[in-house]
Amino acid sequence: MSIHIPKAFSAAGAHAGIKKARKDMALFVSERPCAAAGVYTTNTVKAAPVEWDEFITSGEWPVYGIVVNSGNANACTGVLGRQNTRDMAAALALKIGKKPENVLVCSTGVIGVPLPMDIVTVGIEKTARLLGNKAENFSDASESILTTDTFTKVSSRKVSVGGREVTIYGCAKGSGMTHPNMATMLAFVLTDAPVEKNSLQAALSQAVAATFNMISVDGDTSTNDTALVLANGAAGGAEITQETEEYHVFEEALTACLKELAIDIARDGEGATKLLEVRVSGAKTLGDARTLARSVVSSNLFKAAMFGADANWGRALCAMGYSGAFFNQERVAMDFRSAKGVLPVMKNGAPQRFDEARAKEILLEADIFIDIFLGDGDAGAVAWGCDLTYDYVKINGDYRT
Repeated sequence: MSIHIPKAFSAAGAHAGIKKARKDMALFVSERPCAAAGVYTTNTVKAAPVEWDEFITSGEWPVYGIVVNSGNANACTGVLGRQNTRDMAAALALKIGKKPENVLVCSTGVIGVPLPMDIVTVGIEKTARLLGNKAENFSDASESILTTDTFTKVSSRKVSVGGREVTIYGCAKGSGMTHPNMATMLAFVLTDAPVEKNSLQAALSQAVAATFNMISVDGDTSTNDTALVLANGAAGGAEITQETEEYHVFEEALTACLKELAIDIARDGEGATKLLEVRVSGAKTLGDARTLARSVVSSNLFKAAMFGADANWGRALCAMGYSGAFFNQERVAMDFRSAKGVLPVMKNGAPQRFDEARAKEILLEADIFIDIFLGDGDAGAVAWGCDLTYDYVKINGDYRT
């Protein structure tokens, strides 16, 4: 996959020493001041970097860079954790000639352990020397943010906005502690589009609602969930605001980028063997559609059934029933679908006869689609998740040690 890099951005990734061997330090830097927007965890226990980024993105400071470490979440670390976050920002700011308030910070990994700042500070200096605008620089950065992920998650595209070509690049990490209560674990989007700050925040919030807020791996919402967008305007052209036609083009492109990242996160759920896509149509409202789709994809019983290739559609209907959303059970139809074909399991609220061997054949595929038709209205939504396997327990049984 070719990576499109927005103008005037550079990146780097390296092994600082927080982890034993894998890359664990990532930097993203802009030559120009950026408008910055963020969406953060709704967990009331927030890591120090989340508090810092919320403070910065809610203010008027121009942002020039992001520093990210993996292997340590810097969460539940008290006053020391806050100071360490600022020191990380200051370390990158010093290298690029800016102030700490011009730098955003993210951390991911084990909770409740102070950062080894002697290693972190040297690691930032080392990684800063590797900054570049080549595809390999961004590839190194996307690899450096991973924890239990098994592959990097990257999405990029070029789009014409107002007669000018703009580029959007995004990378993310997330495999466990992923639930639709904010976004994902960490996501970083860079664009050279000239987007006004408040409009950038609105576009990100809308995009997150349709993408990162529609995935679930395990029902846990992290202390560090953060999605950031930087827009430096290097593509030129008039400023994009919510009042312009260009805004809708940009928001659509941003949503498409985040959707690709969200699906990759769901596919890479800890221990997962299958991607699940739940598509609800015919709901009374968009809120109902989203709630119903999320409830099904978050059901541990249903996820376990999908791992076993068991067409236990009753677990999906049960999850819909306790979701709190409106639907008329007597109108519900449901199909299971994969590359092997379509299996109708419910129609007009009644079960449909099906061959168990045929069902098994369909559900043994890696990508499983659950199509739910309600007949209550015109709204629809899609949620993504994964199956629940033995390996999920193995991974999390000794995550810290």
